[in-house]
Amino acid sequence: MVDPMDNLDGPPTANPAPPGTVDTHMHIFMDGYATDPASPVPLHPASVAEYRRLQTRLGIERAVVVQSNAYRFDNSCLEAALAELGDAARGIAVVTPETPEADLRRLTDLGVRGARIMDFGNGAVGVGRLLAVADRIRAFGWHVIVQFNGRDIEEKLEILQAIDGDYVIDHAGKFIDPVAPDDARFEALLSLIDRGNCFVKLSACYETSLTGPPGYDDVGALSRALVGHAPERLLWASNWPHVSATAETYPDDGRLFDLLFDWASKAEDRQRILVDNPARLCGFPD
Repeated sequence: MVDPMDNLDGPPTANPAPPGTVDTHMHIFMDGYATDPASPVPLHPASVAEYRRLQTRLGIERAVVVQSNAYRFDNSCLEAALAELGDAARGIAVVTPETPEADLRRLTDLGVRGARIMDFGNGAVGVGRLLAVADRIRAFGWHVIVQFNGRDIEEKLEILQAIDGDYVIDHAGKFIDPVAPDDARFEALLSLIDRGNCFVKLSACYETSLTGPPGYDDVGALSRALVGHAPERLLWASNWPHVSATAETYPDDGRLFDLLFDWASKAEDRQRILVDNPARLCGFPD
């Protein structure tokens, strides 16, 4: 069992991160910001200071702070985190089609580059509002990130195919439970990638895997297939601080990072996934 706090200062990864590596999906929780009692929160402190310890362990230079669903529509904690992290961070906020233009401009100035869509029972903004949100944020150069059960992907295809601009599907499609790489629903995910505006995150394998650590082989098979299909459309993320994990299932972040090197054996593919793709999507400088 991994101690969440010892995990921050654990041994270095077996594989060094290339310069400019971006963690494209992590969360910050700060004291003084109220959370929704129906949403999970981390088992341990998850401030900017704690995350910087993890960055040092993994060799990560840049991060994308994603608004936790526990904060719902209040982006205040996200804004504070971006102010503290500075230009080495970008943000993903929760907004609606009714969010005032002044708020969108202020968030953009702080480093926000995307809007979160979470299509689970307690998600603040679901897929039904995705296209309206995408229309609202387009002028600010934002993209949408969307999380849903990949087993339902076929019923969401019409909406996803209608997105004008880049978007991201979280957590290797988040198939609950994992499917095989030749499953029609995984092939539907590949078809979205082939349209040229869909990115997919290689992340959070521990959330859905039935085979479990150390290799999370069932989700790993999907991750390997994604790398083989389109490394130019993939991102990597830690999903720290792992709010869905229990004390018994808490993952080792060093091992999660090293798994990418199992899934992507070519250095040029890892360079795309860890550095080039997220830098272009999120507007990090060269």
